[in-house]
Order: sequence, then C-alpha cells, then structure tokens
Amino acid sequence: MTHIFADLHNHTTASDGDFSPGDLVALAAGMGIKVLGVTDHDTLDGLAPALDAGKLEGVDVFPGVEVSVRFKREFFTGTLHVLTYFSSGLLTDSGFVTRFKTLLAQGRGQGLVRARIEKINEVFGPGGESPLLSRNLVFEDIAAYSDNASRRHFAMALDEKLGISDKETINRIIGNDSPAYLPSGIDLEQVKGFLETEPVIAVLAHPAAGSFPGEGHYKEVLPPVETVTRLLPELLDAGVKGIEVHYPGHAPEHKALLLSWAQKYDLLVTGGSDCHDNANRPLGVTGADEQEFNRLTQEVLCVEKKSK
Repeated sequence: MTHIFADLHNHTTASDGDFSPGDLVALAAGMGIKVLGVTDHDTLDGLAPALDAGKLEGVDVFPGVEVSVRFKREFFTGTLHVLTYFSSGLLTDSGFVTRFKTLLAQGRGQGLVRARIEKINEVFGPGGESPLLSRNLVFEDIAAYSDNASRRHFAMALDEKLGISDKETINRIIGNDSPAYLPSGIDLEQVKGFLETEPVIAVLAHPAAGSFPGEGHYKEVLPPVETVTRLLPELLDAGVKGIEVHYPGHAPEHKALLLSWAQKYDLLVTGGSDCHDNANRPLGVTGADEQEFNRLTQEVLCVEKKSK
C-alpha cells in the first residue's frame, strides 16, 4: 500500500461528502496520512470541527475551500474549481471569515438551488419541453441532502426521489451540456479581487480530469483539458499560484502536461484524492509529497506575513 503524505483535496458533510469532518480525519489517521486537506465546496463550515478532530487524532488538518468559479465564454459556459488554502489561524479572524463567506454566498446557496430546480422543471418536467420527470422537482427534494447543495445532491434526488437511476439520463438533465444547466460559482474578476487582498494561496483543481480516458463523474461535470488550456492565462492573471497535478482523474499524459505547466509558469504542485465517499471517490488515492507540501505551506505563511 502506498502511503500518502499530504492528501490535500477532500470533502465532508459540510458540502457533498459522505463523511463528517471528524470521521474523515479519523479515516485519514487510520491510513497513516500525515496531512489532510479539508476543502469543501464554497463553505468554511467543516473546518473548525476538522481541526479539532485533527488535534485528537494526530493529523495535521490543512484548511481550504474549493471555490466554484463561473465562466461564460464563446467556447465554454460552466464552472472551474479553485482550491484556496490558508493558515488555520485565520479562522479566528472574524473579518477574514466574514469577507470570505460574503464572497462564497454569491456563487451558491438556496438562490442557485431554486433557480436550477425551476430550469430543470421547465425543460424536463411533465409539462416541459423534453419531459423526463414523473413530477416536478421541489426544493425539499434537494434540501433533504444538504444546505450547501451541489450537482451530486441533484443526482441523488433524481435517483432516490424520482426513480431516475440511469447515468446517461441524469447527465442529460444536470450535465454541462444540458439545456437546463445553470453553472454555480463566482465571476473570475471577483475571485481575483479576493486573491489580491486576502492571505490565501489559490490552486487550480483537477485541470485535466474532464479529459479522463475512462467513464465516470469527471467527464460529466468538467471541461476537457483543451478548454482549461485556453482559460489558463486568465486564471494565472487572476492570481492562481498552483496546480493540482496528482489527481485520480488525471491520465499519465495529462499529468505530464500539467507538470510542464508548473515548470513553465513556476507554479506550486499539489495533489489530492477529492474524497467524497468510501466507494467511488475514496480517501488516500493520491496526494502531494512532503517537498511539495512544504513549498505550499511556505507560500501560505509568506502571503500571511505580507498581509500583516
């Protein structure tokens, strides 16, 4: 069994993961993972309990948020994800927490959930343009799973509430190419402003997973690497300083491409399992080595020092 030093990209029940923050940390401890990144989608809520659990379990919990960034370009309408890492001490800074939560609230939440439900019903409801649902979705169908609902929760509701289990049909309803698709996220300019003023380090998450050669979640919700390549100059200009190279959905040839980007643009190299559950997207699949993690922590400490 390969031991992962730093698994820097994982989710808890604070967003769309199956494990509570404490359970995720305990699982990491049992696997011998030294550093665990907790990076829920667009929320800080899982970080405090994860840090508390880390002290008990002897795991260094490295805090972050996977921020959804919305794009509307001629060649791409959708969302990319940026992992933002920062010092755990900032969670006691009420000003930082308030500013971060204010930013995140603009890209997700009940407003987006209700808008997505309305659009899905308009297109795929019983009276819609392309009827696929036995009844209209309602807000309670989604809210039953999470206060911070993602497309994973929509897929669960379609399966468990409306009896649609076929992956192709689910993807037709909520995938990137669906006529009902509404991307989550914050405009890149808003993210750029935050990165310019706050002591965080931004890392582009799973840049090549949309070109994963097999079947699965990655290709359904992420753009191909060719699209990400076209967006890369904008992301670097916005303040992205690193790239997630080590990732379960990256084929060897794409990993080599991303390493070439890191060398060309002097980017930090990170990695993580993107754990959501214990079956399809488990913990401890991949991560950053000690040298890569140390470079990341040095950059985090550097930007924090400059901000004081």
